[in-house]
Amino acid sequence: MNVKQLEVAKPGLDDKEKWQALYRGYADFYQMPINVGILDTLWRWIHDEQNPFYCIVAKDGAGYLLGFMHFRAMPSPLRGAMVGFLDDLFVTPTARGTGVVNALYSELEIQGREKGWPFIRWITAENNYRARAVYDQISNKTSWLTYQLDL
Repeated sequence: MNVKQLEVAKPGLDDKEKWQALYRGYADFYQMPINVGILDTLWRWIHDEQNPFYCIVAKDGAGYLLGFMHFRAMPSPLRGAMVGFLDDLFVTPTARGTGVVNALYSELEIQGREKGWPFIRWITAENNYRARAVYDQISNKTSWLTYQLDL
């Protein structure tokens, strides 16, 4: 796979089925149920210019989607500013280790700077060792632990 042939951009309306297939792979990895209602909601968020929820996809020269990122603006009260939050990152297994994730992170950094965010945060599963190895190379691990209040 030639990384130079990658295009990283917001998915077009005609990319919906390809994006859905990737998102199903992401949900399967985390063993989360997914349905058409969830997929349709996310697709609307991605294409709603009033919603600060964003998606970028990596396409190869033939137009196949190899990976995606979902990210959004998040208020940081102590800073009195918006920061970025990366919700989802997925690269299809056949494209892992080819530079797709680096291309996605490069575009994420560009977009975060354009939005004026001082940083972008994300969380991952403790046992997501392959992804954590990448994160350890490209970012700084924070000292924060994540908790959840189920409602």
